[in-house]
Amino acid sequence: MKALIVRTLLLVVSVVLLIQLWIFASLTWWRTHPVETTMFMRLDYWADTNTPIQHEWRDYDQISDYMKQAIIAAEDGKFMQHQGFDFEGMQNALSRNKDQGKVVAGGSTISQQLAKNLFLYNQRSFVRKGQEAVATFMMERMWSKQRILEVYLNSVEFGDNIYGIEAATQYYFGKSSRSLTREQAVFLASILPNPKYYQQHRNDSGLNARKRMIRKYMRYSQIP
Repeated sequence: MKALIVRTLLLVVSVVLLIQLWIFASLTWWRTHPVETTMFMRLDYWADTNTPIQHEWRDYDQISDYMKQAIIAAEDGKFMQHQGFDFEGMQNALSRNKDQGKVVAGGSTISQQLAKNLFLYNQRSFVRKGQEAVATFMMERMWSKQRILEVYLNSVEFGDNIYGIEAATQYYFGKSSRSLTREQAVFLASILPNPKYYQQHRNDSGLNARKRMIRKYMRYSQIP
């Protein structure tokens, strides 16, 4: 019995270490190479192999600064100050969720969201949050803030099978992400909490409220 327990523990530890090694190796490769696919993209494709993933990589300087400012205003106002985790933001989100009796706010930073998109899945669990924290810790120490924002903009979901800012700009506006206007950037940043819903409900009152918030704060966004 003891031998079985020991073997099981060794197997679990080995799997965990292999996962960390895979994440480390991926982050090392992606420091200088485009991210062509993420775990979220793969899960989307496997759910419906008949619908192709829309995605096209764009380098940091090929993306409108309006989009970078809007994303930071919408998703992570302290992006340039924190080391991957905004503990004050997490506490505020917990307080708001407790007051409402349901999840109405998230405290995840851009770095945490990117770690989840690259390596994990969307269901909430302590195991997933723990692994997300480990991946975020590694990413913040291996990549620059510019690289984190560049990969995030190229991998975040903007609608049904639409990933990355270039595919999103082509889908919604028929143009390159380099030439996004301020108002177009505000719209794209505003749909991120629920892109598949807002893709079909572009006049939603909640979406309009997010647009007003982003317009108000994006001028203060520090970008790498």
